[in-house]
Amino acid sequence: MYVVLRDANGVPILNENGFVQPVDANGQPIPLDEEGRPIDESLAVEVELGRLNVSRAPSQVLNRRLDEVVGLINSASALSLDPAGRLVLTVDGEQRTIDSPLENLAIYRALMTTGSIPGVTLDPALMSGLGHMADGQLTPEDYAAAAHFLAGAADKTTPISLDAVIYLNAMLGVTGSIEGPNGRSYVDYASFGYDRSDAYSGRMVEVLTPDGNGGWVTQTVDIFQAVFGGQNASAPTGAGAWTRAADDARAVINYLHQFEEPSHETHD
Repeated sequence: MYVVLRDANGVPILNENGFVQPVDANGQPIPLDEEGRPIDESLAVEVELGRLNVSRAPSQVLNRRLDEVVGLINSASALSLDPAGRLVLTVDGEQRTIDSPLENLAIYRALMTTGSIPGVTLDPALMSGLGHMADGQLTPEDYAAAAHFLAGAADKTTPISLDAVIYLNAMLGVTGSIEGPNGRSYVDYASFGYDRSDAYSGRMVEVLTPDGNGGWVTQTVDIFQAVFGGQNASAPTGAGAWTRAADDARAVINYLHQFEEPSHETHD
């Protein structure tokens, strides 16, 4: 799988001969042979999926993990989100973050294909405004939430790229309303916008930070400053904006993994 020319929704842009056009590390089209293969494959850029490669596994694998998530949600007394947008369940008075990559990927697939986590019966009054995940309608809120669940499924230290998102959707059967020139279906991200400052500035979290004497001290930090150095990043509407949202959530997860206080039990 190579990085290729794509439009604002991630749909491949074909070359004059009707082939998907791979690009080099600088984003420039590379020469292809008469069958559409790179003449010099060393110029092509491989798409890194990391543990998202599990998407190639039989669908039963994710189905089982989704069933586990649904069981946990339905047994919860409250549902919320952590600072990175992953689900936090309150069960028997204890909070559990859904940290498992497989379970986050299962939620991602469910939201992007059905607009819901099928089987959830938790009272919407206990869902902290997350009722859109159980309403059976594919809404902009579902698209936005799905970016965070994809981040929870990805490698913590590997940036999420646009090409990775599009290839992943194809492997998971996530389709949309756009038909590409290659006959495949693509998600319409045109209405999705993202601004990092709006998403994270002022969002506070307690973390453990070095005290300078070989120990650790609890500190409350602003995620926007701690993770992104206060540097804003916005993206045009479309698949690029959605990918930016997912990758920023991945960066937050990586930060929390290193520094968050061990106050929440994670469900792996």
